[in-house]
Amino acid sequence: MLAGVSSIALGLLLVVFLFVGLSIYLAVIWQISARSAAAAVSEGDTAPRKTFGLPEAFLAVAIITWVLIGITVSATRSPVQMTTHNLLESFLFTLFVVCLVAAWLKLRRIDIGSLGGFSRTSLKRAISTGIILLLAATPLILLAEVITQSFFGGGSSRQEIVDLFNSSQTIRQRVMIIVLAVVVAPMSEEFIFRFFIYGVLRRYFGVVVGLLFNAALFAAAHNHLPSALPLFVLGGCFTLAYEWSGSILVAMAMHTFFNSVQLIFLAFPNLFQQ
Repeated sequence: MLAGVSSIALGLLLVVFLFVGLSIYLAVIWQISARSAAAAVSEGDTAPRKTFGLPEAFLAVAIITWVLIGITVSATRSPVQMTTHNLLESFLFTLFVVCLVAAWLKLRRIDIGSLGGFSRTSLKRAISTGIILLLAATPLILLAEVITQSFFGGGSSRQEIVDLFNSSQTIRQRVMIIVLAVVVAPMSEEFIFRFFIYGVLRRYFGVVVGLLFNAALFAAAHNHLPSALPLFVLGGCFTLAYEWSGSILVAMAMHTFFNSVQLIFLAFPNLFQQ
């Protein structure tokens, strides 16, 4: 009897949680739309700042092509067990792409700090905003996960890095995975996917097309079909956070805390089993 009542109460709590999260992101979307409409009206009243142009579009196409080739190669080859060496190589190459984009923008005299909103908000506010938006995104991601589980079955959405973390035998390996996943990955991926690729797509195709394509590319780049829908929702929430706040720091904070929570669940599986 008590178990049935607890299940009903938990179900109602999850529904409320989902409603609140959905309401927050609908409000974010509404504010973005209202702000875009107001900006279109007053566009001629302000001096334009230098933003992404055709050279950046060509560079973005090159990066997108590289990502798509990697996805195709990964999909057509036999599954290979990920190692810490593979993981380190992947992150080093990602950092190389970040440095390449940053150097290109510097050469083009484009102000990365201004365009990415690095100085638009304080680090403390970016972190607090990121936590709130991540909490609001959690029920949406969980809903996507439930839909995924109904198609692929329990436990099938685990990515290779999850298995690598669980199978790592030394503290050194785990520390390296934590640093890469919590520090390097959020900053580099948000810089590439949200700041640069989304920025170029938004410049030429608008917010909606840019968001959908960017979220789809972000999900596909992880090369794991069972995780595609949750990652698509996650990438969309990151993009909305960046667009709404005007600062890529907010999206980076969200990504950092999301990865941190995932690793905590991996490190203490018995504690969070239920």
